[in-house]
Amino acid sequence: MDTPDVAANADISVLVVDDHPMWRDAVARDLEARGFVVAGTADSVAAAGRIAGAVQPRVVLMDMSLPDGDGAAGTALVLAAAPKAQVLILSASDERDDVVEAVKAGACGYLVKSASADELVAAVHATAAGQPVFTPGLAGLVLGEFRRMAAAPEPTPAAALTPRETEVLRLVAKGLSAKQIATRLHLSHRTVENHVQATLRKLQLGNRVELARYALENGLD
Repeated sequence: MDTPDVAANADISVLVVDDHPMWRDAVARDLEARGFVVAGTADSVAAAGRIAGAVQPRVVLMDMSLPDGDGAAGTALVLAAAPKAQVLILSASDERDDVVEAVKAGACGYLVKSASADELVAAVHATAAGQPVFTPGLAGLVLGEFRRMAAAPEPTPAAALTPRETEVLRLVAKGLSAKQIATRLHLSHRTVENHVQATLRKLQLGNRVELARYALENGLD
């Protein structure tokens, strides 16, 4: 990836999502120094969704490990709040499952944190243009996974849910509130809400009533 001129970055707004303040602030400073507009920073999935809705960033740099959920959940929440945003995962993890889940949730790229400042700048610029960006080696992994999925029998929509999302869905079908589900699963109320929102997005449903009906119709009660 070629590093673009600073002037080419002036109309690109970026939201930086990471729960490590020193890293988050350093990335924000580096981007501002290269001409990007840092529209905001966030330290959690919930904050990312809220701020993305308010500032409508062009690019979201999303960490994969956050205190109230993972980068896949964060990606889904951000895209629900800011549909025109492009999400680039910037994570210390290069685990296959993390990469695939992030892309399934709507991320258009995945960069590991060992990338240089120039690589990050080029990646953000490419992401803003809608181009997929992956750390070398990860693009082949994603392509291989999606080829495998295309060759597999057509799954039911529920097959796309994570085990935790399925667990939350079953409890929604039983009529439990988010607070009750959080208590039962030893999660925060916000984390449960994030799982519900991600499940609604994946199943293309509008609300909890439709979610409960879906669960009942598919034997997930």
